[in-house]
Amino acid sequence: MTAPLRPNNLEAFWMPFTANRQFKQAPRLLVGAKGMYYTDADGREILDGTAGLWCVNAGHAREKIVEAVSSQVAELDYAPAFQMGHPKAFELASRLANMMPSPLDHVFFTNSGSESVDTALKIALAYHRARGKGTKFRLLGRERGYHGVGFGGISVGGISGNRKTFGTLLTGVDHIRHTHDLARNAFSRGEPEYGAEFADDLEKVIALHDASNIAALIVEPVAGSTGVLIPPKGYLKRLREICDKHDILLIFDEVITGFGRLGTPFAVDHFDVIPDMVCTAKGITSGVIPMGAVFASKKIYDAFMDAPENTIELFHGYTYSAHPVACAAALATLDVYAEEGLLTRAAELASYWEDALHGMKGLPHVIDIRNLGLVGAIELEPIAGAPTKRAFSAFLKAFERNLMIRTTGDIIALSPPLIIEKAEIDRIFETLAGVLRDID
Repeated sequence: MTAPLRPNNLEAFWMPFTANRQFKQAPRLLVGAKGMYYTDADGREILDGTAGLWCVNAGHAREKIVEAVSSQVAELDYAPAFQMGHPKAFELASRLANMMPSPLDHVFFTNSGSESVDTALKIALAYHRARGKGTKFRLLGRERGYHGVGFGGISVGGISGNRKTFGTLLTGVDHIRHTHDLARNAFSRGEPEYGAEFADDLEKVIALHDASNIAALIVEPVAGSTGVLIPPKGYLKRLREICDKHDILLIFDEVITGFGRLGTPFAVDHFDVIPDMVCTAKGITSGVIPMGAVFASKKIYDAFMDAPENTIELFHGYTYSAHPVACAAALATLDVYAEEGLLTRAAELASYWEDALHGMKGLPHVIDIRNLGLVGAIELEPIAGAPTKRAFSAFLKAFERNLMIRTTGDIIALSPPLIIEKAEIDRIFETLAGVLRDID
C-alpha cells in the first residue's frame, strides 16, 4: 500500500534545526527528487539551489548509485567493522586515499560530518599521547565555525546558537577569530584581498596556553553553515606554517567543500595547503546514504602502529563504520564523479556563477555577496530587533516560487548540485531577484 503524500499527523516528529510550530502550521513536504529538482506534495517541481544540505553533489536519484545500493542490500546488507571486514570497505578506502595528496593516505570511516569531526579530534588527542606528549590536550577552533552537533564539534565550533544551551561542553577548548571583514572585503569576488593577518591570532592563543598544551586546530577551509566565509588570500597557508612551528595538528573540516564544491576534488587542492587530517561526509555518497570519512596522514597512522600487534591501536569506531551499503553508494558516486568530470565542473561554471551572483548587488537589503567555486552567499541587512527574519522571509518566498535556498542568520547560502546548467543558474538568480524586491 502506498503511503499517503500528506501525513495526517505531524506532531510526533521533533524536527532538527527547524521552527517546529511554524512548520507544522504550513508544512513544506518533499515527496520526490530527480536531477536538479525536488517534487513537493502538490506536484510542484522545486529547483534545488542547495544540493539538499550541501550534499547532493551528483544530483538526485542517479541511476548508477540507486542500482549500486539496491544490489548491495541484496548481497550483503550489513557487516561489522570491528575485527571483521568486507571488500568494498578496503576498495573505497584505497580509491579515496588515491584522491588525496600525500601523505593523507589513511581513511577512517564514520557516518556523518559530526562523527568525522569527533573522530578527528579524538585521533589528535590519542596521537600526541602515543608520542609521549600527553600534555597536548587542548583543542582550538574558530569563531563562527561549524563542525557538526556532537559535543566535540560544538565545543570547537563557534556559532553561539549551537553552543549556548548545552552547558560547559568540552573543557580545554579555545577559539581564534573569524575571517569575516565586511568593511574591507564586501562584494569580493573569490578570495578576499585583506585578512591574511587574521591567522596570526593563532599565535596569541598559543602564547596564552603554550604550544606544549595544544593538540590541534580545526577550521573549515570555507566556513559554510555560518554564511559562506571565504578565507583571505594566504590565510590558510599561514595557519599551516604556525601549526608546523608549534607541533600542532591542523585539521580541515571539508564536509562541505569536499568532492568538487570548489572546482577541485577538495579544498586541499584548491588552496594548495595540506593539513594533517581532513574531515568529510555529505558528497562522499552524494547524500544517498549517510557516510563520512576522516583522512589521516601517514605520520599519524604510523604513531599508532607502534603498539603490540595483537592490541587494538585506537579504541574508537561506530556500529555502522564502513557500512556495506554506504560503501557501495560511495563507490558508485565516485564513478559518477569521474565519468562526468563533476569534481572539476564547478571550475568550468565558476565565472558564470560569480557574475550571476554578483548581479544581485544593488538589490534591496543586500550588504554583501561572497563566492568561490559553486558556492555563494548573499548577506542581507537585518531587520532592527528581528535578526534572521528578513532572510527567512526570503526562504519562504523562494519556496513559493519553486526554488529551494538555505538561510543562516540573515544570509542566503547557495550551493547547487554540480550538474547544474547555465539556464538553471539564470533561473536561480532571476527568482531571487524577484524575491529580494518583494520582501520587507
